Amino acid sequence: MIIAIDGTLASGKGTIARQLAARYNLPHLDTGLLYRATAAAALGHGVALDNEAQIAQLASQLDLTKLTDPGLRTGEMGAAASRIAVFPAVRGALLKLQKDFAQRPEGAVLDGRDIGTVVCPEADVKLWIDADITIRAKRRWQELQAQGENLSVNEMLAQLRERDARDRSRSLAPMQRAADARLIDTSDLTIDAAVDKAVAIIEAATGRIA
Repeated sequence: MIIAIDGTLASGKGTIARQLAARYNLPHLDTGLLYRATAAAALGHGVALDNEAQIAQLASQLDLTKLTDPGLRTGEMGAAASRIAVFPAVRGALLKLQKDFAQRPEGAVLDGRDIGTVVCPEADVKLWIDADITIRAKRRWQELQAQGENLSVNEMLAQLRERDARDRSRSLAPMQRAADARLIDTSDLTIDAAVDKAVAIIEAATGRIA
């Protein structure tokens, strides 16, 4: 069973994906971390973030075992990842990693921004996770505050608007809801309630009981 989860930043899609993976005993890949890890590798090697060819080379050599580095989840790395995600060569290098992960015999849960449309259009279940942008900004601000980053909620809101616009407008694999993806709006939901909604959708679509 392949579960494709897409949506906006700070909508809760990553947490939902992790809980579903645990519930159904499936491997999970946060595909956003691939771009963050690639951006980190570029910065670590002194490669400019506009050097598509060199960044794509680094992406092709990415080690999936290094995706647990907490430094990948900073606001700075998220912004860098969004910048390199517009490059076709980088996306192409990382696409094979994602497709290979999804084709494991037992299935997988993948979350990102183009899973249901590009990476796994054949997924058994597709979910689109979203929330009001002001709520997302507050959630992300709280996360970054806990990491020691100092910025205002209004600054976070501006960053989210910029990030959403960039992700939706890129020419290759823009962030968009697949036509057959089911929407879960987490604006007024707890994570447990959102996961329950996702489980109900999965069970209705596949008949698989967690």
